[in-house]
Amino acid sequence: MAHTDLVQKQTAPVRSAVVVNPTKVADLDDLRTAVDATLAEAGWAAPIWLETTAAEPGRTQARDAVAAGVDVVFACGGDGTVMSCVAGLVGTDVALAILPAGTGNLLAANLGLSTDLAAGLEVAVERQTRRLDVGRLDDERCFVVMAGMGFDASMLAATSEQAKARIGWPAYVAGAVRHLRDRPVPVRVQIDDQPPVRTRASTVLVANVGRLQGGMTLLADAEPDDGLLDVAVLTPRTLRHWLALAWALVRGRRRVPRMQVYRGREVSVMSDRDQPRELDGDLIEPGAALRVTVQPAALLLCVPRPADDPDLSVDAGAAARRGAALVERTRHPQ
Repeated sequence: MAHTDLVQKQTAPVRSAVVVNPTKVADLDDLRTAVDATLAEAGWAAPIWLETTAAEPGRTQARDAVAAGVDVVFACGGDGTVMSCVAGLVGTDVALAILPAGTGNLLAANLGLSTDLAAGLEVAVERQTRRLDVGRLDDERCFVVMAGMGFDASMLAATSEQAKARIGWPAYVAGAVRHLRDRPVPVRVQIDDQPPVRTRASTVLVANVGRLQGGMTLLADAEPDDGLLDVAVLTPRTLRHWLALAWALVRGRRRVPRMQVYRGREVSVMSDRDQPRELDGDLIEPGAALRVTVQPAALLLCVPRPADDPDLSVDAGAAARRGAALVERTRHPQ
């Protein structure tokens, strides 16, 4: 079952840092004012603000925050900012909280937070935390939700930032349509010490959590703290295959056609040529291999309550309402 780490109420004010990507925030001054006031209302100390740069996208800032003795690090930005903060916090007792500010944040989607600042703040101040597994590549990069090779990364590459900013996650549909006719490629999937699986696949996903953008569940049995990775090998070859697969996902069916699912602790995906790749919705450089090892219980994450529910997004709607009330109190103090 899920491992829950409920943080006891502290006598000293909670210390935090906000690692923010300024290019993802419309008005950084307004954001600082709102966050500082809300945390003060909750009895927290004033947060440390650390801005990311192209050269330092969040990992160094998160480690600096840990060294400063904070209890919580807020990641405020898109998928790349969150992924970098995860890498800086893995193996520590400092909790990660999400303040989604990018155009498509996969971990925030799995927490049910969308782009709701008030909900993200409320989830943090309620101090419900959960230790999650983390997927680690052989080059030490990390992910919490999923890594992918093939179609999913091609879809991300074909989706413009402008479209995501304008219409949100549906923008990915247009990117997906552009690659539906891409030919599957030969892959070899090795899981632990099992015999390798050889097939022609459109994409291979190595997942810790099963929900995609838009709240659609791909892997219903994926649990973020079971010490295992779920591997989805998608093998559609025609437009009809893709439509059948998409329809099954929309209907929430547990059995999805043209998708084989495996589980393990170590996963190696090999192709005969470089393929587009992504980590937690953020594109990385193409490669002919994707090697992942699970690191159990490596990340302390602020989650909606109850913290041990299999669905990380449970209570997210109520948290948003409580968060809105908290923010409102800062605007109209008694």
